[in-house]
This record gives sequence, structure tokens and C-alpha cells, in this order.
Amino acid sequence: MSNSPSQFARRVSEAPFFQRFILAVILFAGVLVGVETDPAVMERAGTLLHALDRVVLAIFVAELVLRLLAEGSRPWRFFRDPWNGFDFVIVAICLLPFHTEFAAVLRLARVLRVLRLVTAVPRLQILVGALLKSVPSMRYVALLLSLHFYVYAVVGVTFFGQTDPDHFGSLGRAGLTLFQIVTLEGWVDIMEVQTAAFAQPWIPVAYFVSFILFGTMIMLNLLIGVIVNGMDEAREETEDSARASHLAKGGEASLDDELVALQRQIESLGKSLGSLQRRVRERGR
Repeated sequence: MSNSPSQFARRVSEAPFFQRFILAVILFAGVLVGVETDPAVMERAGTLLHALDRVVLAIFVAELVLRLLAEGSRPWRFFRDPWNGFDFVIVAICLLPFHTEFAAVLRLARVLRVLRLVTAVPRLQILVGALLKSVPSMRYVALLLSLHFYVYAVVGVTFFGQTDPDHFGSLGRAGLTLFQIVTLEGWVDIMEVQTAAFAQPWIPVAYFVSFILFGTMIMLNLLIGVIVNGMDEAREETEDSARASHLAKGGEASLDDELVALQRQIESLGKSLGSLQRRVRERGR
């Protein structure tokens, strides 16, 4: 009987209708914060909006208490999941007693509740996890992109610093101009200024076209590839975690789960075999 409250809390917190309700409350909280930025609306219905805001906060607190109770006699397990800790921090910030002179800080804390959509929607969790997993590889791509910007900025100041000081008068201005160009915004107008001032117009054309080809078409696509690879890894980890949680609760592995696990083992063996073959070929040379 001592476990009945935790079992009831677990059933309620994991129920689809409850999760949909919390998702609707999160969306409502986001709309509520946006409405509160209108002075005219606040003058007419400020009291009602503040009351609704307290109701939303009470629902979030009740949800957290319910999820903590679902852990039974070991509530600290709730914080093993980083997303649970994220939810707890956001709600705790909203409960802090801000004074009136810090009303902007309180509004910022309330708008942070919209970020709970990340924890409420599993697909968003995979996306955020992919971005976090891609950070180590992104550093090298960012370093390569920085070198690309630096080289072209120096060349731009050398060739175009006298003819167009507004865009290439210094290394800093050249860097900002190249950042604008890599977004493909107004680069044709900047290039035409250089082609009109140069006796050999092919020089600025080659400069701008090569920068865009390497900076936009190659570097950014390489960055996208890193993120996609991280997304695949994050999805696999999420699926593995879900299967492990299912088995830990006494469930049996389904045939689909066993097939996915077997497929991943085959892929891992294929990668190991490919690496071994490359090493053998290198030694043979």
C-alpha cells in the first residue's frame, strides 16, 4: 500500500491526456506572456491576466510534485534526467520573489516557461540533443570557417581598401562585409562597386564568387552535415534509453527492438571491418 501513491502519480504523469494538457498549458503560458507586453490590454485586463499567470504557475508546480511523487521513496532519481532538472530550474525561477523594480526580470523568467516545450515534445529533445552533440565537431568547422574569413578579409583590404573604404577600409569592416556576403544579402551591389573601379573586373568577380562558393556552398553544408550526424546519434540514444527504461520497468523487448539492436550491431561491425581494411591497405603500401 505504501507504493500506491507513487504508482498513481506515475500513471497520471505518464498518461497521454495529462501530457497533452501540460503541452496546452505551456502554449497558453507563452501566449499569456506575449499578451502582457501590450500596455492597453494590461490596463483593461491586467488583474485577470495576473490571476491566469498564477494559475499556470500553480499547474506547473503541481506537475513537478506529481512527477517527484512518481519516483516513490527515491525522489532524487527525478534529477537524473537533465530535462527534468531543466523543468525544475525554470519553475523555481518563476517562484522567486522579484520586486517591482525587477519586473522585466520576472517577465523574462515567465517567458522561459515556453522553453518547456523542449521537454514536452520528444522530437524537440532530439533536435536540441543533436545540437549539443554537434558542438565538438562544430568547433573545427567554425575554426576552418574563421580561417576562411580571415584570409579573404586580408585579401579584401589589400585589393579593395582604397576603392571601397566603407566595406573594406579595415580588417573589422571587411569581416562584417564578408559576413553579410555569406548570407547572400546585397553581395551583387558590393561586387559591382569593385568591378566598376578595377581595370581588370575579373579580379573582384573571382574574389566574391570564390568566397561564396567556399563559404556558403561548402562550409555551411559541412556544418549542416555535422548537425545531421549529431541528430542521428541523439535519436539512437533516445531510442536506446526508451528501451532500457521499458526493460527496467519489467517489460519485454519487442521484436522490433531486437531487430533495431541487431541492425546497429551489424553497422558497428561493418565500420570496424572497414577501418581494419583501411589499416591493412595502408600497411601494404
